[in-house]
Amino acid sequence: MLGIAGIYWVLINSFSSFVFLFIISKVLGKKQIAQLEFIDYVIGISLGSIAADWSIETEEPFYYYIIAMAMFFALAWLVAEIGRKNTFLKRLFKGKPSMLIYEGKVVYKQLKKNKIDVNDLLSMLREKNYFDINDVAYAVFEPSGKLSVLPKGNQRPPVIEDIVKAKVEEASLNNVLIVDGVISKSGLNEAGKDKNWLFKKLNIQSKKDLQKIILAVYDEKTKLISVHYK
Repeated sequence: MLGIAGIYWVLINSFSSFVFLFIISKVLGKKQIAQLEFIDYVIGISLGSIAADWSIETEEPFYYYIIAMAMFFALAWLVAEIGRKNTFLKRLFKGKPSMLIYEGKVVYKQLKKNKIDVNDLLSMLREKNYFDINDVAYAVFEPSGKLSVLPKGNQRPPVIEDIVKAKVEEASLNNVLIVDGVISKSGLNEAGKDKNWLFKKLNIQSKKDLQKIILAVYDEKTKLISVHYK
């Protein structure tokens, strides 16, 4: 058990590590929290781990931890400076944006490269208030892990002239029929259709043809199926 002196040391170390970590975070800037990229995540976790060890250490010299934290701070600052001056190295350290949807079509190669499946993409679009993938012209997966979305022209935010005499249509959800080559039975049931109807509508003959499709969505209003191929 820790004696009184040991408890005092823990309190002092905890306060010291907190102050030092606070100073580093202020110098590195808000980007550490607001736009957490992979390298920022690694550095943040490492600094937090060192600070936690420092808080309860009563035997090792405290300056060991200061040196370690200072080294991670120096590396974070160096990566940021290099990234500002050299585009190639910035992409190497922090990655580059990936186009997941281009001109209204899902880019399968980019989904695969970024380890994202179709359901993940649809979920990220819903978080951006796009429940219909057909409303999206471009979707960019940023190095920070966030999705930037540019809607199609008729889905852009309205301006005053758009509002005048505008007709408001009732909102509805489209039915997802195929996801990554697999038929969604729930989607077919909700649309009131069956497998034979789907095969005929898409002009496919077998399950092998399904593997070429990454996403198929049925619009109840237009009675059309939007198909995205791999």
